[in-house]
Parts: sequence; C-alpha cells; structure tokens
Amino acid sequence: MVILNRIYTRTGDSGETGIGDGSRVSKLDARIVAGGSVDETNSQLGIAITLCTDPTTQAVLQKIQQRLFDLGADISCPWDAEAQEQKCPRITKTHVAGLEAELDRVTERLTPLKSFVLPGGTPQAAVLHVARSVCRRAELDVLTLLQTTNINPQVPIFLNRLSDLLFVLARAANNDGSDDVLWVPGT
Repeated sequence: MVILNRIYTRTGDSGETGIGDGSRVSKLDARIVAGGSVDETNSQLGIAITLCTDPTTQAVLQKIQQRLFDLGADISCPWDAEAQEQKCPRITKTHVAGLEAELDRVTERLTPLKSFVLPGGTPQAAVLHVARSVCRRAELDVLTLLQTTNINPQVPIFLNRLSDLLFVLARAANNDGSDDVLWVPGT
C-alpha cells in the first residue's frame, strides 16, 4: 500500500527523479518521458470515462487505467528478464491478449470501414480519438527508450494494442461506426 502524507518532497528540484530501483535519473531521461506519456494517456482515459454512457465501455476503460499504472511502474523499474521475482508490476502476454479479446468483441459490431476515419463525431468518440493519439505518442516514446534501455518487451506491444482498442471504441461511440466522420481526399 502506498501512503502519501506530503505531496512535495523537494527531491526533484534539481531536475532529477527516482526510478523503481531507487536510483535517480534526469527528468529528461527517456524513461521519464515515456512514463509521462503513459500518464497523459491515462488522464485522457479519465476524461473519456466521464463522457462514457455505456457501462461496459466505462468498466473496460477503468480496468485499462489500472493497467496503465502497472505499465508506468514497469517502465520505471529496470528490466531483468532472468529475475525469478519481479520487484514491480509487469505487463504480460496475458494483458495483451485481454486487449485483443476486447478489440475483437467491439470490432465485430462495427460498420466496415470504407475510408479513413477523422477524429470526431460524438464528444465521447472525439475524446477517445485524443486518447488514441496520445497513446500512439506514448508507444513512440517507449520505442525511443527501447533504443537505449532494456525494457519489458510486452510494454510497446500493449500500447500498440491499446491505441487500436481506443480507435474501435471511438468508432463504437459513433453509433458503431455509422456516424464516423470519414476522410474525403482532396476536399
């Protein structure tokens, strides 16, 4: 259990912050940048939940918010594939499979795509598109981190599937895709 009696610590005033193993890194470190993008994705999901009228979708988004906190901890903790016991929550293939199952469940009811979809439609769809685009950036930030740091290989896969899920959830919020705003090239 985490207990926070005081929010400010002054330990980050010099531009450094602590990571999962207790060491300190620059707040500009790719690990911190990636974690910030994941946090921003989670915040966007919080907005989406407030606009959500479907209880099933709301529950899915709330579960994903919990998982994104785990993912943030995963990024924060140095990865050791050989460790018998992980010191931080880790994203697993089972978590990715859960997103894929949800993707399949939502996609089967959507109107087939005949064009690219523009972000918009209902307020809920629009905010899910914003969350999707922020999630795509988080994935890119994680891939940048992966160029210099060994991290859990399931993390970028999870973010890739999550952005796909947010896309189909946005379509579902647009009357199962019937009211999507479609791209019309050259207009």
